[in-house]
Amino acid sequence: MMFNPLRLTHCLRTALLTLAWVLLASCSDLRELANTQQKDTTQIHNYDHSLESTGALVSAFYGLDNALPFFASYFLCGEFGHRDGMPVVFSQELDLNTVEAGDFSVAFERGTTQVACVTPAPATDQGEFRTLLLVGDFGSMTSPPIDVSVTGNLISLDHRTNFKNTQVRVTPLEAGPSLVYAEIVDVEHFQLGRQSTMFPFGGGDGCPLGTKQVVRVVWSGGVTKPGGEEIDDLEREAYRVSLIDGSTVTPFAIGDLGDGDNNHELCLKSGIQAQRVEFPAGLLTDPREDLNPATAIVLQHPGVDIHESPIAPKLR
Repeated sequence: MMFNPLRLTHCLRTALLTLAWVLLASCSDLRELANTQQKDTTQIHNYDHSLESTGALVSAFYGLDNALPFFASYFLCGEFGHRDGMPVVFSQELDLNTVEAGDFSVAFERGTTQVACVTPAPATDQGEFRTLLLVGDFGSMTSPPIDVSVTGNLISLDHRTNFKNTQVRVTPLEAGPSLVYAEIVDVEHFQLGRQSTMFPFGGGDGCPLGTKQVVRVVWSGGVTKPGGEEIDDLEREAYRVSLIDGSTVTPFAIGDLGDGDNNHELCLKSGIQAQRVEFPAGLLTDPREDLNPATAIVLQHPGVDIHESPIAPKLR
């Protein structure tokens, strides 16, 4: 068959247009998850059971100061120019229909500021809606944010908890990421063998077939190797998972990679219940290239809120 340069040009143009449409559709999906509403419009009377359980704002991580890429602000929030990013993590997953930018207030030494935009992206997989990314202007290293408060009606996914009036101290900009939450994933949510999406956000891979237990760990912010590459066996082998029988195991694989969020799934060959996860210092960085401290977390169980890290005491 003769080489036809016109046909090749047409094929390349079609492929590029298709990729552009896919990218635009993906960005549109991300923007649909974001909220810029500056007033709390959640009708609390629609959530009759929202005071049955107590919840907590577990962490607020001042991750980026004037470093959010210019176009990322538009892709995430539909607006240009917002340069600061602060992931916050809750003790339960959230009903995204109740999440609004006006639900949050960021305090400084002198005064407060509102949040321009809030989005769950890139933590959008099943089981990850406890992390939100706050976008706006949150000061600087010399004039840092002090704490984040929930000032509006923000309801948990099971509609049993209202996070209004909760607050947490902000982790400083220069600090590295730590483990802030861990849980055992329900078997029906394993999604074994799932492939990650082609994009660096919005859909990580699943644990391999043959996995007997999945432990989801949540970092205070997004983590990668130094330099921005995804983790590999070096970091996998650094994880230590303590089981209730007193033994310690290493995950044979890591899931939820390839999507740029703050979650890892530790894939275990043991079905004995996990109870604690440890990770050594100096292997992972946040987007600012701050290295992680040595960090550990006790797995969350119903009715228990246990948080263990170098910058916060163990709470019981």
